[in-house]
Amino acid sequence: MKTLRRLAAVAALTLAPAVALAASAQEQLRAFVATVTAATGSFSQYTVNNQGRTQPAQTGVFSFQRPGKFKWAVQRPYEQLVISDGRKVFQFDPDLAQVTERKVDAAIGTSPAAILFGSGSLEQSFDVSALPSKDGIDWLRAKPRTADAGFSRVDIGMKDNLPVRVELLDSFGQTTRVDLSGIAANPQLPASEFQFVAPKGVDVVKM
Repeated sequence: MKTLRRLAAVAALTLAPAVALAASAQEQLRAFVATVTAATGSFSQYTVNNQGRTQPAQTGVFSFQRPGKFKWAVQRPYEQLVISDGRKVFQFDPDLAQVTERKVDAAIGTSPAAILFGSGSLEQSFDVSALPSKDGIDWLRAKPRTADAGFSRVDIGMKDNLPVRVELLDSFGQTTRVDLSGIAANPQLPASEFQFVAPKGVDVVKM
């Protein structure tokens, strides 16, 4: 689940203004979870390793429907699909002709995907703290309460009650930044949007 688990990090500044701004970011995120039950949009993401080298940017489209249904489709520079029907998560790599299948709880229970696409309480799975405003965006930081989440922290940037940037620091010291754009809230999505059938000839690995 590299695409889902890599979503990067920013440091804190002064305490007093940060607390005020964190409340704003948390309120916006709670409003997003409470009022946006489905959405579509575009993303661009890139990863910087601990030597500072930037990996090629990936771009694509996403959609989700609470609770737990989502599609994350990388279109460039190569195709990759991560899709959940609410019960199982499938990761399809056309180049490898392989599909990895996991149960939803095991795959995204404490991942950044749970924050954006789930419907539970953020504080149940994460320690949430304040970050100052930056680039006109209000920020919060969430650290997973479990040691096996696969990442150290995730920073979420909110603007106008929508997530616009996600930055994740993983357990290997790599930082992934995801910019979200063109978000359309609460569209009518067909049931087929989140259904996946493995193409003939591909290997299916069940985790």
